[in-house]
Amino acid sequence: MEKLKKHIYDEHNGLYYTLVGDYYIPDLELPEETRPIGIWGRMQKDYLEQYYPTLYNDLILSGRLWTYLADLNEQAQNQLECIIGQLKEAEGITEELKTQDEMSWVSAMNSIRSRAEEIILRELIYEEDAV
Repeated sequence: MEKLKKHIYDEHNGLYYTLVGDYYIPDLELPEETRPIGIWGRMQKDYLEQYYPTLYNDLILSGRLWTYLADLNEQAQNQLECIIGQLKEAEGITEELKTQDEMSWVSAMNSIRSRAEEIILRELIYEEDAV
């Protein structure tokens, strides 16, 4: 019987394999990603896992899932801050209102934040058309 090599390289798919028992297992390494995926990334991950399992599996197997989710989280957070700023300006919510009537300011800011988060969810996370 022929002795099997401990390590082989498959030119067809460009992967290295290591012999484990009677099987060759691919030597896969994931890229280092230290950025957090945050709440927006976790929502997108759940959405992809449930509704787009093929894309989700492709991202996992290619090692791009965490980077994709971290990028999306940063984009969503930046867009959220931008939308909140625009809505504050359009509705005249200022620091002066905050000092004069704190409860009105809090109520207005909560409303603005809720609307901005809904926009992010529809446009980036769940990929629906904004109404």
